[in-house]
Amino acid sequence: MSVEVRVPTLGESVTEATVATWFKKPGDAVAADEMLCELETDKVTVEVPAPAAGTLAEIVAAEGATVGVDALLASITEGAGAAAAAPAAKPAAAEAPAASNAVDVMVPTLGESVTEATVSTWFKKVGDTVAQDEMLCELETDKVSVEVPAPAAGTLTEIVAPEGTTVQASGKLAVIGGASAPATSAPAPAAAPATAAPAASGKDVEDAPSAKKLMAEKGLGADQVQGSGRDGRIMKEDVMKAVTAAATAAPAAAPAAAPRAPVPAEDAAREERVKMTRLRHTIARRLKDAQNTAAILTTYNEVDMTAVMEVRNTYKDAFEKKHGVRMGFMSFFTKACVHALKEVPEVNAEIDGTDIVYKNFVHMGIAAGTPQGLVVPVIRNADTMSFAEIEKAIAEKGKRARDGKLSMAEMQGGTFTISNGGVYGSLMSSPILNPPQSGILGMHKIQDRPMVINGKIEIRPMMYLALSYDHRIVDGKGAVTFLVRVKDALEDPRRLLLDL
Repeated sequence: MSVEVRVPTLGESVTEATVATWFKKPGDAVAADEMLCELETDKVTVEVPAPAAGTLAEIVAAEGATVGVDALLASITEGAGAAAAAPAAKPAAAEAPAASNAVDVMVPTLGESVTEATVSTWFKKVGDTVAQDEMLCELETDKVSVEVPAPAAGTLTEIVAPEGTTVQASGKLAVIGGASAPATSAPAPAAAPATAAPAASGKDVEDAPSAKKLMAEKGLGADQVQGSGRDGRIMKEDVMKAVTAAATAAPAAAPAAAPRAPVPAEDAAREERVKMTRLRHTIARRLKDAQNTAAILTTYNEVDMTAVMEVRNTYKDAFEKKHGVRMGFMSFFTKACVHALKEVPEVNAEIDGTDIVYKNFVHMGIAAGTPQGLVVPVIRNADTMSFAEIEKAIAEKGKRARDGKLSMAEMQGGTFTISNGGVYGSLMSSPILNPPQSGILGMHKIQDRPMVINGKIEIRPMMYLALSYDHRIVDGKGAVTFLVRVKDALEDPRRLLLDL
């Protein structure tokens, strides 16, 4: 019986990949779940396991081929290789009979496009007794913290990745077992290099085609890039990391070294040096990338919040009683932005190479400050939601953000962002874009100011609005029009009901 090997799901908005490496050739016996090949997308490397045991009958997509999602990669003749694969597994079991009471603690799934994390905190130490599902350690990725529970009850006999270690997805973190677990588990890691060594010495490791092309474009040699692929193979993402590191290393070093000399000893003794968290480092890099990539411009306006505040004061009790959530200002701003984005669609678009991708939907990012840093959970299909649904979604995701419980999927795919600096007392600011989005609205504090209304001076609750936009795709006229439409909708909320 023949079993097809197909391209797995590659992730949000990723539709194709390149076949980077085949680990098996036609005629080879394969075991179920054994890695057959490695695919390379724009963002990550994807390993394709065998769906069944048998013999690799045919390779349809050779190395270097571009394949789409669910495309046929190869076929396996089921059963033929099962007998051959089974004996290979027996010696390992015979060599380590005591390993049955040892359980490896592995890095869990980190999320789409996330390939590594940093071990931030161990809650247990070697020798501690742990219960099943008890939290062992916390990992920190570029965006979220991930808690790792104990897969089984027992004793923590070994910590493979101490605090501060960078670990790969599916990497080994620790071992849980009995007193004999360390002795039986020690030979296991040594087996992998022993089997890999002949392959590495037999021929040079071939780097990914896209990586070699990018190295040539950037003028980098293979000795300047640390490969993360199998057997040290250099992937495209490795080259991009090396380019980023080279670009930031020199500027970062100069400011750090210059101020140190004149610092008096008594001042230095009172300083505290703390390693930048992975999340903070990523925030810094992405914000700088946004400035370097997009042509960011900001336009300002102000809005009279009288009408919104009157609606809120009139209906907030009835609203909360019926919907079980408080009526805030964010639902009004979200609705007003959705209304304006329909009229000025380029603010809800993004640049992809030489194309402009217009989004006929609104996935609204709501920037939220947390103790760990700024995160932007996404309210999907906000253009189809009611005021109550928006308020519930914002409240729920805001709580998950503060608790560090947001998943990667909840922070991806946004088409426009709202940032409310007013909750911290900001009167005026210029928000930075959240790439690849082309627009972000900055809200600020509401402040009573004297305004001229119909020839008379009146005190009104005013708020400054700021729209930062990518001038490569959004012209000044479009940006100003968008901000005016937001202002009009907030100053007369009836426009939102009448679609005016």
